[in-house]
Amino acid sequence: MIQILVSACLTGENCKWDGGNNRNEALLDFMERMKGKAEFHPVCPEQLGGLSTPRPASEVRENDGVVVNTEDRNVTAEFLLGADLALREAKKYGCTIAILKEKSPSCGCSGIYNGSFSHTLIPGMGKTAALLSGYGIRVVGESQIGELEKELR
Repeated sequence: MIQILVSACLTGENCKWDGGNNRNEALLDFMERMKGKAEFHPVCPEQLGGLSTPRPASEVRENDGVVVNTEDRNVTAEFLLGADLALREAKKYGCTIAILKEKSPSCGCSGIYNGSFSHTLIPGMGKTAALLSGYGIRVVGESQIGELEKELR
């Protein structure tokens, strides 16, 4: 059985910064098709790190990697704690793959916002995506679900 960590917001859990979610029908359909072949383990690293929902939006500053929110508060510690706890969940279940929310300061895997709150994307990974990747867990964004499914069939 393949063990897959997944951003909880993509499954429809209301854990997004604004109190909403990023429900992704392609992911939910994939999860349904993978029944009996894969188990999914939803996590929200930002909640795991102690941040409330809703909460001020956060971005990773390009120049120093510090995570700041729209109130100019440094929330790097919460993001790193959430990343560590997400990694613990992945290890607990033996996850080899993580499907994470693209562009997120926690979960972004192929680009993140630059900390200016101007919707400027830069190459890079969120804190959780980087940590998981560094421990050998394959990290993919929600736009890559189709490719992942082809590989797993």
